[in-house]
Amino acid sequence: MKVDTSAGEDSSANTQQVSIGTTHTQIKICGFTRASDAIAACACGVDAIGLVFYPPSSRNIDVEHAAEILQALPPFVAVTGLFLNAEKSLIDKVLQKVPLSLLQFHGSETADFCESFNRPYIKSVAMKSVADVRQYAEQFTQARGFLLDSNMEGAAGGSGETFDWRLVPTDFPAPLVLAGGLGIDNVYDAVSRVRPAAVDVSSGVESGKGLKDHAMMLNFIQRVRAADSAINQSGAGDQ
Repeated sequence: MKVDTSAGEDSSANTQQVSIGTTHTQIKICGFTRASDAIAACACGVDAIGLVFYPPSSRNIDVEHAAEILQALPPFVAVTGLFLNAEKSLIDKVLQKVPLSLLQFHGSETADFCESFNRPYIKSVAMKSVADVRQYAEQFTQARGFLLDSNMEGAAGGSGETFDWRLVPTDFPAPLVLAGGLGIDNVYDAVSRVRPAAVDVSSGVESGKGLKDHAMMLNFIQRVRAADSAINQSGAGDQ
């Protein structure tokens, strides 16, 4: 965000003019299993953390553990809960004890199911299965955004694989979150080329399954911000 602080010294009040057209890619790191890692991510400047509630996943955590992680977080950090074709009873159980900011539906859930919890949600799009992202998204009129991942439909993410970024639609009416195989080596290029509203990383900042590497998280965030800065300096962020 560009801030103009050039108001004259004689002015009775220095005003700041903020350009709202600048690029600021939001960053979500997903798959936390340790409170210490989530705290470190917040210190690095992450916008949101993700918790996985999918038992087959190596990053799955139970309700009690998730509640402990949330209690350790500073205020104003969004917390997303990932579910994949979960029973409604499981999601209700999680919501009773874990005040999630956002639900992320990663399977073949219907729009009616996603909306039945009266919570903000995003819908994952399996880019290896969905031929038309726009047509798919039309089913989910209440979704806050769509997460484009590299998985097949019904499969979990976190595989570390990318998809062809040329498949990402332009001028999309809802925010798009780019996921799938992002890491320190390619996130600068991803943000520069795709210009997503947000990026989502999991295995790309890990030293082991569900074990986040603090230096890698910081490096990842720094590279996203460097890409944002380059876009804004070129003037492209104001378009």
